[in-house]
Amino acid sequence: MAPRSTSLEHDHPVDPGRVVQARERLVSADDASRLASLLSLLADPVRSRILYALDLVEELCVGDLALALEVSEDAVTYALRILRTAGLVQNRRDGRVIFYRLADNFPEPLLEHCLRQLIELSEAAQRIEDER
Repeated sequence: MAPRSTSLEHDHPVDPGRVVQARERLVSADDASRLASLLSLLADPVRSRILYALDLVEELCVGDLALALEVSEDAVTYALRILRTAGLVQNRRDGRVIFYRLADNFPEPLLEHCLRQLIELSEAAQRIEDER
């Protein structure tokens, strides 16, 4: 029996050209780590729904977000703190009320296309699983 190679060593690539192409075009490990951290922020239903709500109506205060999402103000406040720290939302004060909105540089296609497509893909996978 031949000795097993480590995860970084292989006796031969099946398709060397594609290996080189993938290696040249891959994001760095640091960028992948940052992306994974950002996507984990969206894994929380309250945070992702806040982003959708702010995309729909531009800005809302904590109380109005809580009403729209049908969750507690504490849950919204906590989620907004995380989203603001990550640079995904901004706020402005109008007297005693603080309004939140998506950050100016928030990638518009993220909500409109990518996340909605992922939801549809997930729903389709769930339907297939339910049929089994």
